[in-house]
Amino acid sequence: MLVHQILKMKASDEVLTIKPHATVAEAAEVLSSRRIGSLVVSEDGKTASGILSERDIVRELGRRGAECLKELVSDMMTSQITTCTLNDSADSILTRMTEGRFRHMPVVENDEMVGLVTIGDAVKARLSEVSMEKEALEGMIMGH
Repeated sequence: MLVHQILKMKASDEVLTIKPHATVAEAAEVLSSRRIGSLVVSEDGKTASGILSERDIVRELGRRGAECLKELVSDMMTSQITTCTLNDSADSILTRMTEGRFRHMPVVENDEMVGLVTIGDAVKARLSEVSMEKEALEGMIMGH
């Protein structure tokens, strides 16, 4: 399955972003209220300059305490982000996410974000593929 097919399966194609000059507390509020795991950091809502995950925030809270909530998103975000394209395969992005130990990947086409794929989205797509393959093999064995 390809990324463009995965995006079609998602309930929403919205990519939630936050500006780099927002505070980490503001980002935490959005993550909590929207019940999501990350925000793409973007000045214009179209290009990704970084990503901030709930894990990033929790790690810094544990290390430095609540003072880190006053910092800017740009100070805490991961600026070296891995992206994918609409034609990447589920296997490819699963491998990259697993090896890189991250769970959210912006989808970029023509230098603009067109979606966000999570590891859960990729696993769901892969399980769907495996199920279809199983059914096809069972049909072949049974002579259908």
